[in-house]
Amino acid sequence: MASLFSRIVAGEIPCHKVAENDEFLAFLDIMPLAKGHTLVIPKKETDYIFDIEDDAYQRFWLFAKQVAGTLRLHVPCKRIGLSVIGLEVPHAHIHLIPLQQVDDINFSKPKVAADPAELQALARLLFEGTHQ
Repeated sequence: MASLFSRIVAGEIPCHKVAENDEFLAFLDIMPLAKGHTLVIPKKETDYIFDIEDDAYQRFWLFAKQVAGTLRLHVPCKRIGLSVIGLEVPHAHIHLIPLQQVDDINFSKPKVAADPAELQALARLLFEGTHQ
């Protein structure tokens, strides 16, 4: 059975796309820890991030770096934090989280559903920023 993220890649489940190329996809988390919380995934379903082939692994992180740069330009923050946990969805992914303080990346905090209209507007802004 395809993972939730593979279903997003296939277009079966909609997302608020931030960036995309042939290999990778970045989209806003619908239950963000902070405004701009973005998930970066390989389109090829791989459960464990360290099982990604070496060259693709390097391209994955370079893609995430590009997305983080765009986030930092468009979402006021001190830094873009990142996390790779990999337990909640069996598909490798990187969390990029705009940070004002360390607690902004605390996954124990209750998540709150984001306003879909706000997500759509932010995704459009970020997508345009990564494709200039």
